[in-house]
Amino acid sequence: MSVLIPDDTVWRVARANRAAFLVDTEAYYAAVFEALRKAKRSVLLLGWGFDPRTRLFPDGQETPDDPDEAGRILVELSRARPDLDIRLLIWKSALPIAASQEFFPHKARKWFEGTGVHFRLDDSVPLGACHHQKLLVVDDKLAICASGDICVDRWDTPGHRDHEPRRIMPDQECHAPRHEVMLMVDGPVARDLGDLARERWLRATKQALSPPAEVEGDPWPAHVPAHILDMEVGIARTLPNWRHAPPVEEIRHLTQVSIASARDIIYLENQYFTSPLIAEALAARLAEPDGPEIVLVSTGASPSWFDQLTMDRARSNMLWRLRSADVFGRFRAYYPVTPAGTKIIVHSKTTVIDDTLARVGSANLNNRSGGFDTELELAIEATTDRARLNIAAFRDRAIGHFLGYTGDAVGKARQERGGFISAIDALNREGRLSPILPMKMTKFGEFIAAYHLGDPVNVSDSWRPGRRRERLYAEARSLGQRGLFTAGGQPPPPAKPRSP
Repeated sequence: MSVLIPDDTVWRVARANRAAFLVDTEAYYAAVFEALRKAKRSVLLLGWGFDPRTRLFPDGQETPDDPDEAGRILVELSRARPDLDIRLLIWKSALPIAASQEFFPHKARKWFEGTGVHFRLDDSVPLGACHHQKLLVVDDKLAICASGDICVDRWDTPGHRDHEPRRIMPDQECHAPRHEVMLMVDGPVARDLGDLARERWLRATKQALSPPAEVEGDPWPAHVPAHILDMEVGIARTLPNWRHAPPVEEIRHLTQVSIASARDIIYLENQYFTSPLIAEALAARLAEPDGPEIVLVSTGASPSWFDQLTMDRARSNMLWRLRSADVFGRFRAYYPVTPAGTKIIVHSKTTVIDDTLARVGSANLNNRSGGFDTELELAIEATTDRARLNIAAFRDRAIGHFLGYTGDAVGKARQERGGFISAIDALNREGRLSPILPMKMTKFGEFIAAYHLGDPVNVSDSWRPGRRRERLYAEARSLGQRGLFTAGGQPPPPAKPRSP
């Protein structure tokens, strides 16, 4: 039975002619550049952030007016093709958040003044929420759903090298190694994603856009091979209850159904892991004698002090919960490092269930991505043996690139060792994947984690942490498993670490 259920776990299900997984931003930016060059009628970009100074092909040297800057490429494109409709809709972030970014997003408006590029900042979300969808649609023929934005501190390669001069930013500083995953699709599903982007534009600007006229040509980047052909793709969203619009929690529902459907392997890459409801669903599978192996890859420590204070502490409680439930030794949580030991920022939001379901998008495994922010995700469900092989290959490649091995090497080790975790243990000789351990916290840290400060479930509890905690506790208990919190409101003690 399919887990892609319209109006429940997904918004729509549509056909894709081709799909390709773009691992890390070098591949993403190259695909964006090629797709823009082939655009004929329409370019729609949704983002959490956008920095027009972002170089799509950095060379380790930063000079003024680099021709490969994203903003300059768009302006030149609009001048060369006046009939090409180019629109960017970026979250109008709160001033404290905007000031912390490499490029104050409000300045991007001046960059495009007097050009043919329509740039808008979108604040049509509840106070404290953000627009977190990352989507590029070209001519309603091709779409890329991304985990990351086009910003100056995002570029990296799958090698995540210790010394990488191409990670340079305009201030001449180099940013940390970073991991992202994108999914590129074409065909009818791109038209549906165009509808989604136009709906967002309408809500933000009150301006209705018509779909672009059908044109000849293929915007698919010629250098990118398709990984899967002719498949159904589910489009899942999160939209908050805002201005009389009902909430949309498709991504949360899809996550719960996905976890329940797994037979052998649940592979998760995510920036955050703080949702008690997801933790309880995973704990229930760990309690089964023949349940799936569960592997989580996340960042060792969040790069911002606010996320360290909020998300990292709440994650610690989730890890305690899963370690206490892991009576059969089937759970691992890792953070990746470079060969020299530098922590890699994991910003991807990827889920692979067995060899049957691959999900890529913007949603984190936290509370707010399930009901408070806007989010977008694409899900591919395998219906053929070839598709299953390619989904498994993507998963093996994803974990293998952290270890310094190919996906084929991971697949071989998995067959020889009889399991996914055993394969990781066998290939992790250099310690490139380190265990994420629960934190020791002060009373203040325990309070932040217990009440999920900074991580609302929805609009109703966004400024009421007491209500949030009560709701999470009640819903966790309703799962019929041991709750995340004890009667005293504290997380259970950590289980002893298991030997690798």
